[in-house]
Amino acid sequence: MKQNYKDYTKEDQEVWNLLFKRQRENLSDKASKVYLDCLDKMAPCLNNKSIPDFKKINSFFAIHTEWEIHVVPGLIPVDEFFELLSRKKFCSSTWLRNMEQIDYLEEPDMFHDIFGHIPLLLDPIFSKFAQAFGKLGLQFSGNEQIQLQLQRIYWFTIEFGLMRENGELKIYGAGIASSYGESKHIFDEEVQTMPYNIKEVIETDFDTDHIQNQYFIIDSFEELFLSLEIFRSQIALQLAKAS
Repeated sequence: MKQNYKDYTKEDQEVWNLLFKRQRENLSDKASKVYLDCLDKMAPCLNNKSIPDFKKINSFFAIHTEWEIHVVPGLIPVDEFFELLSRKKFCSSTWLRNMEQIDYLEEPDMFHDIFGHIPLLLDPIFSKFAQAFGKLGLQFSGNEQIQLQLQRIYWFTIEFGLMRENGELKIYGAGIASSYGESKHIFDEEVQTMPYNIKEVIETDFDTDHIQNQYFIIDSFEELFLSLEIFRSQIALQLAKAS
């Protein structure tokens, strides 16, 4: 599949402009500096002026962390997703919500995939984490227990992760960064936040059909990357007990 840029309408361009400008302003005091810096560095190919051209983003990444956008029709099998991540290919749809869907969407669209996920792939450490995560998923293909644990790690980090910067709570997860409502919700008093602990993360269930009320906080992307080694140790113990 590929992005057919000429198919985007005037309304599509207006929706992108509205979403990008509103969320960039909204995140100015809420998102991690790393995310915002990466977003700003990508301004030549990722901005509010027009829907991003995937070819230009891929050319940008070719001289940086070497990621590439891989177009998909929607949700894909988990093994295929892990395999693509392991090769530094991040999945994205090409469809965009309409004006009536500005504030609520049942499934991820291109704004979520590109605005939410793509900027942090510019960060070398987060890039290493995302690829290593994909390799783990590929390595344990077919093991339902381990793949469930990996899905929980993905959910509470790449999708809905928070981090502490200079003592303040900041957003880095794409599911929050791309959502106007959720990026405000995380600061509500009833929201539960916990220090990131991968042993707890892999035991924590999540729901996909409503706004989150539980989040894990990292101190750095180095912590996130190193936690995969802790997870590998956990896997070894699991497999040893099962044998």
